[in-house]
Amino acid sequence: MLPVSSGDGSRIELLCIHPASEWQRLLYWLPAMGMPARHYLPLAEALAARGVAVVIHEWRGIGSSNRRAGRHCNWGYRELLEDDLPAALSAVRARWPQAACWLGGHSLGGQLSSLYAGLHPLECAGLVLVASGSPYWRRYRYGWLLSAAFSAAPVLAGLLGYLPGRRIGFGGNEARGVITDWARSGRTGRYAAAGMQQDFEHQLASLKLPLLALRLADDWLGPSPSLDWLLGKMPQAHGTLDVITSQDLAGLPADHFGWMKTPQPIAERIADWILAWDTTLRAHSKPIA
Repeated sequence: MLPVSSGDGSRIELLCIHPASEWQRLLYWLPAMGMPARHYLPLAEALAARGVAVVIHEWRGIGSSNRRAGRHCNWGYRELLEDDLPAALSAVRARWPQAACWLGGHSLGGQLSSLYAGLHPLECAGLVLVASGSPYWRRYRYGWLLSAAFSAAPVLAGLLGYLPGRRIGFGGNEARGVITDWARSGRTGRYAAAGMQQDFEHQLASLKLPLLALRLADDWLGPSPSLDWLLGKMPQAHGTLDVITSQDLAGLPADHFGWMKTPQPIAERIADWILAWDTTLRAHSKPIA
C-alpha cells in the first residue's frame, strides 16, 4: 500500500501489485463509482502476472479514504481531478520513476481517466477504458428513465446531504457534488465540473494518446452508443475497440460488473495492447545513431 494525502487533508491508501520480475510498465486504475479499490485486486494480479504493474486508486469517500460523504463533507469532480489524482500520481511517479504510466478505469473511472488525460496529456502513455462510456441519456434505449434519474438524484442528494447509494442500490454513498457533476454530464452529454473553468470537451478533442476501449457485450449500463459518444469526443486518439462476450468469460455474463469475477481475459487484452504500444513508443523515442 502507498499512503497519499491531498492538500485539503483527504487521505487514501493506494493498492500496488507488481510483477515478480523486473518491470517497466504500470497501469494506474480508477474504479467505478462507489467501488472500493480492493475489488480490483484480481484484475491487478492477472495483469502483474503478464508483466504490468498496477496501482489501484481509492476514491475519496470509499474504502481506505478518511472522508465520508455527508451534509458537512462534500466534494465534486474538481477535488477528484485537481486534488486527489495529482497527489496520487505524483506519489506513484516518485516511487517508481522508471515506469511508463498508463491510465485506465472502469465505468466512471474510465470517464475521469479520460478527463484527467485531457487536462494532463503528457503525464500518461495512454488510456484503457473497460465497461465505460458517457452517461448521456439520449444514448440509452430507455433514456427517458435515465433523464428522470439525472434530475432526481441531485435533488435527493441535496435534501439528505449525500446520495444514499447503498440504500437505493446504485454506487456507494456519494457526495452531492459528485452526483451533481455526474448528473450534468448525463443530462447534457457534455463534461463540466463545478469550480473548474477548463473546457473538458476541447481538451478531449485535442487528445492524441493511444486508447484501448473494451466493451462488454451484455452491458446495459455501458452500451455501444454510450461508449461511441465518449470515444467521439476524442477523435485524435489512436483508438482500439474490442468487445468482450460471455464466451470470453467462460460462459459468465459479459456485463458491467460480471467480468470482475473472471478478469483474466480482460487482463490479457490490456497487457498485450500495452506491450505492443510500449514497444512502439520506446522504439520511436530512441535517438538515431
